[in-house]
Amino acid sequence: MSILRDKNILLGITAGIAAYKSANLVRLFIKAGANVKVVMTPASKDFITPLTLSTLSKNPVYSSFVDEDDASQVWNNHVELGLWADYFVIAPATANTMAKMANGVCDNILLATYLSAKCPVYFAPAMDLDMYKHESTKTSFEKLTSYGNKMIPAGTGELASGLVGEGRMAEPEDIVSFIEKDVLSQLPLNGKKVLITAGPTYEALDPVRFIGNHSSGKMGFEIAKAAANLGAEVILVSGPTHQTITHIQVSVKPVVSAEEMYNEVHKHFQSVDIAILSAAVADYRPKNVADQKIKKKDATFSIELEKTKDILKSLGEIKNNQFLVGFALETNNELEHAKGKLKSKNLDLIVLNSLQDKGAGFGVSTNKVTFITSSNDVIENSLKSKTEVAEDLMQQILKQLNA
Repeated sequence: MSILRDKNILLGITAGIAAYKSANLVRLFIKAGANVKVVMTPASKDFITPLTLSTLSKNPVYSSFVDEDDASQVWNNHVELGLWADYFVIAPATANTMAKMANGVCDNILLATYLSAKCPVYFAPAMDLDMYKHESTKTSFEKLTSYGNKMIPAGTGELASGLVGEGRMAEPEDIVSFIEKDVLSQLPLNGKKVLITAGPTYEALDPVRFIGNHSSGKMGFEIAKAAANLGAEVILVSGPTHQTITHIQVSVKPVVSAEEMYNEVHKHFQSVDIAILSAAVADYRPKNVADQKIKKKDATFSIELEKTKDILKSLGEIKNNQFLVGFALETNNELEHAKGKLKSKNLDLIVLNSLQDKGAGFGVSTNKVTFITSSNDVIENSLKSKTEVAEDLMQQILKQLNA
């Protein structure tokens, strides 16, 4: 999943031959999971049709303040367009449009939207070699970047005039990659590695049966998404689950048993900055595992259990600068037990949730949690979706890291 997933991207198209590439650019943004709207200069319609762009973006295309063919003459609100966008990408950006942008000229809906936008603006220059090298064009580049806009460098190659040199608009794939990298570079966890555990563990009785629990893994997977959306490189160690994730920043390491999870977590722990252990790991496992399926013979059947390794405690004993987060699912004396676990396992933060709270726990899409910090701050949260809980947790971690 791209970092652009669910983002609103406004694509501005100006009157250059490179406008033919804009159709593919729309397609790539859609493929990345973004919502796309297109605004065009009137002259750009000579190079690519609004129908093509509307079909690809699944949204109306705006090229004037009012639709001349609409008897009601409804105003296309450039202010709303600018506020809707998370990112405004102008590709191609011609010398003419860039000069107007640099000097505040506002004679079409694209320029009016540009002057109204509050979001980051990217522009991809496209023009012939002599135009690209002209002093006035260089001045436009300097002014636009001084305003905070991001220039996507033009490529070198054969141009429409037949000349060879700078001025080719960057390829659509390179434009998307440039924006993704730039967005990531500004996120608070960019360059950080986060280790997360999720789901249950299954402890084998025989080749058919196991001891497990009702954990779905949803909470851990939502935490992984929230961390990745903040720019972190995420290692997600997951027990058996139906949950899936396709985020470009997340690497999933599937395990089955507590022993496998212990080994996988320790393989990565020394290289991470943050570790969040939300998995529901079995506390006990069968001491002896049968090689063959156990047959039903006697009226009663006894299983001797032995303790599994305490993954969270083992990390607390060896941590250096890692920020370590644990989870506590309790049924009684919740706060007391959670505070005890926070101290005994050398944690920086523990997330407490109780099976006594309606809508919390296993197998549901909501959770009600309390954060307890290493300085004994107790932060109670209301019942929320697990997506919101994950986002709240990451914000709490950032708050403590930046304190």
